[in-house]
Amino acid sequence: MKTDRNILIAFLLNLCFCVAEFIGGALIGSVAIASDALHDLGDALSLGIAYVLERISKRKPDAVHTYGYIRYSVLGSLITTAILLVGSVAILISAVGRIISPTPIHYDGMILFAVVGIAVNLIAAFVTAKGESLNQKAVNLHMLEDVLGWAVVLVGAIVMRFTDFALLDPILSICVAAFILSHAVHNLKDTLNIFLEKSPLSTLQLREHLMALEGIEDVHHIHIWTLDGQTHCATLHAVTAEDPHTIKDSIRHELTHLGVGHVTIELEVPGEHCHAPICHPEPTH
Repeated sequence: MKTDRNILIAFLLNLCFCVAEFIGGALIGSVAIASDALHDLGDALSLGIAYVLERISKRKPDAVHTYGYIRYSVLGSLITTAILLVGSVAILISAVGRIISPTPIHYDGMILFAVVGIAVNLIAAFVTAKGESLNQKAVNLHMLEDVLGWAVVLVGAIVMRFTDFALLDPILSICVAAFILSHAVHNLKDTLNIFLEKSPLSTLQLREHLMALEGIEDVHHIHIWTLDGQTHCATLHAVTAEDPHTIKDSIRHELTHLGVGHVTIELEVPGEHCHAPICHPEPTH
């Protein structure tokens, strides 16, 4: 499909360029280039995983993966984020070493790599710009961030070219690594929340919405989780004396507007004892 092909093109562009960056960064002596090479390697891995999982995630549910294969993309995010975290720390350590013991830098080569980096990532951003899937939109945003990152390197290289202020290179690499690190930590938190099945919505607010529906006397034993940050599921008990089909349709309609696409509803008549150990959600502290 076109979405898969576009992600594959972006992957190949980033992979080829990051290899050139690692070699060029070593020859030029720029830790800023090396840090962005690591970033681009993370991007290439992300794109490669995104490409594979874009295809796997389209598989239909089966007897083993009853909710489908959507969460495979979350696993890929966890792996890629871990790589970026380790790489960012390594770059920070390397940059501090360069500040303590400066080394010569080939500024013209650094400028050349920055220009090529901007061009490559602009092409990748253009290729993924019209994607409609959440996966491809995330890829496109990452590509645009890379364009901005290379623009920073280009400006720094030009400044060093005319001022010979070599310390600017490790300073820039620290800034780039810190930027990547902050985003990686944020992504890791979101990914772990999904694996820990943290509710993507407030169960208290959801209960208020459902209690406002006609014919519902109580809603309890509510559980909400997300498969990938976008596809939400819920189970709940609803107490009603009205027609079951009408009540279930009303609940499903309301939950659809709240972003919950898969819901399992158990109906109880007034006065029926609920055997769930915890019926009503408690406020978070």
